[in-house]
Amino acid sequence: MKVRNPLHPAISLALLVLISVLFVLANAAGAAGKEKVIQITAKRFEYSPSEITIKKGIPVVLEFTSLDVRHGFNCPGLGVRTDIYPQKVTRLRIVPEKAGTFSFHCDIFCGSGHEDMMGKINVIE
Repeated sequence: MKVRNPLHPAISLALLVLISVLFVLANAAGAAGKEKVIQITAKRFEYSPSEITIKKGIPVVLEFTSLDVRHGFNCPGLGVRTDIYPQKVTRLRIVPEKAGTFSFHCDIFCGSGHEDMMGKINVIE
């Protein structure tokens, strides 16, 4: 006795393609949720680390915490800025669109030595 396939071959192929596309999209969504997180602490008069390296076009989340007073984080070359509050995590998501070395600094006066509170972000290809 011959068993017939209830689905036309074209429908079977379409279902296979659809399942494959959904699988790829689900994996892409999962990968987006696993962005690299870099923790940075701020205190008078330094960031730690004061130099980070990230890749062009790859999303990164910078997680800031102040150990003492309110600070600022300003990286004009990458067009990003945020306030950093004591004992609170501040998250800043960036997707660098150009390679290079970009300086950042504290833009909220935090005392004598404030002008030395700076660092670098290296964006590589």
